Amino acid sequence: MSGSVSQNFNYILIAIGTVFLFWNILLEIRLYQQKKRISFFFKGKEAKDLEEVISEILKKVRNDENEIKEILEKISQLDEVALRAVQKIGIIRFNPFKDTGGNQSFSLAILDQKDDGVVISSYHSKDGTRVYAKPIRNGESNFPLSKEEELAIKQAIEKNEFKR
Repeated sequence: MSGSVSQNFNYILIAIGTVFLFWNILLEIRLYQQKKRISFFFKGKEAKDLEEVISEILKKVRNDENEIKEILEKISQLDEVALRAVQKIGIIRFNPFKDTGGNQSFSLAILDQKDDGVVISSYHSKDGTRVYAKPIRNGESNFPLSKEEELAIKQAIEKNEFKR
């Protein structure tokens, strides 16, 4: 009987050993899966732990936030400059005098986004050419405008209307 008890005891030890072996294999598989899940945090890093990796990521995020703030400030500055840049142009050619041929005279409106700028008119005759400039604010001038100057301003505003 002692042989059978000893033999049964061996079978029990083998069964327990087999259970532990499978349990160990299962734990190794789970460990491998967990390492694989978090490995993307450590790619290209010499980090010792996850906390260090997260700390690096937070530093980069703060740096990116500062860069975004700087970019937004520059965009705001560029918007201000763009509002004052020439964006609208209108030109009307005409013949103001009956004694000269061709439409050698012109009125040229040069405006920014706010319809501020200048209208320049050149009157050509056989005696010479005269050039006049009048400031424009909000599409209007404090100086009297000729019909051609008004048309040039209207053309600049309507033809070149900025649409968002």
